[in-house]
Amino acid sequence: MRCFMARIIAALVVTAADKAELERLVRSGKTEQRVAFRSRIVLAAAQGMPNKQIAQTLNTSRPTVQDWRERYAAEGIASILHDRPRGLPFQALAKHKEAAVVEKTLHEKPKAATHWSCRSMAEASGLSKNSVQRIWNAHGLKPHLVKTFKLSNDPHFVEKLRDVVGLYMNPPENALILSIDEKSQIQALDRTQPGLPMKKGRVGTMTHDYKRYGTTTLFAALDVLGGEVIGQCLPRHRHQEFLKFLTQVDKKTPAHLELHCIVDNYATHKKQEVKDWLAKHPRFHFHFIPTSSSWLNLVERWFRDITTDRIRRDAFCSVAQLQNAIYDYIDHNNKNPKPFVWTQSADDIISKVNRGKALLGTLH
Repeated sequence: MRCFMARIIAALVVTAADKAELERLVRSGKTEQRVAFRSRIVLAAAQGMPNKQIAQTLNTSRPTVQDWRERYAAEGIASILHDRPRGLPFQALAKHKEAAVVEKTLHEKPKAATHWSCRSMAEASGLSKNSVQRIWNAHGLKPHLVKTFKLSNDPHFVEKLRDVVGLYMNPPENALILSIDEKSQIQALDRTQPGLPMKKGRVGTMTHDYKRYGTTTLFAALDVLGGEVIGQCLPRHRHQEFLKFLTQVDKKTPAHLELHCIVDNYATHKKQEVKDWLAKHPRFHFHFIPTSSSWLNLVERWFRDITTDRIRRDAFCSVAQLQNAIYDYIDHNNKNPKPFVWTQSADDIISKVNRGKALLGTLH
């Protein structure tokens, strides 16, 4: 039969002078707490107390106790009083190396890739990936990100832009400014399996696959100054449905106010039947945004909110359930409306667009 015996650690050898100094450090109210803590470990070890018992008594770990025993045995009381140097001093990169990384990031591409990563740039430049990241942060470079854009080629861009921005920033009196658009093909989707709820340390989950139960189109008119929304869900996206929505807008707005409606260039909005309806309702005035300028229509910003806050992460077993969720969101919005405030002037926008066109012209 094998016999297992507990490992016995001999008492730490401490000279009388060191013991007296360590006891003084523990008693003194001017001693740093970290020095007093280390002194207690050494004094306990000198009494022959096991590491585990010392760790429990001083509320620390056994490796910590072992470390300070070994450091005192090797270096004496000086190891208790002074910390070891922490790492190497930081040395700034030479300016030419930093400039080379910036130049390579802006004007070159790595092999077999469309953009640089920290590791690929580090390998190409002979630096660490942390150094590359510091250089990129200092110069605001983010090769992994790309933004999409679209410059309008509308021949009447400036005229339409000034018209719409003028309504946002200098609205006429006795009138409502309505930003109108349709969010088409909203799908009623149900997940094939129930997801797991969020809990501490884990995000909520949902399956990637789903069941389709149909679609609806949301017609919405955002009161630019007040923030309230008139909404209607209809099965299709034609001029007939658009006229139904305009009729609802007519009924839900004060009859004595003029209605300036900001709309995009979708063909439905320019149908002859729509023009005839507008002729019979002279208080409606349509203002068309330039082509490829959906960012100019503020209701698009509200569509983003309803998508992220209410639709995208929910599950719907029918189109009716989806529509009820949309109407509930509109009611909640209208109880405490928060309008979007337009701040950019038409001149500033035109200046940016012209700079963009000039830059594109130099690249082709």
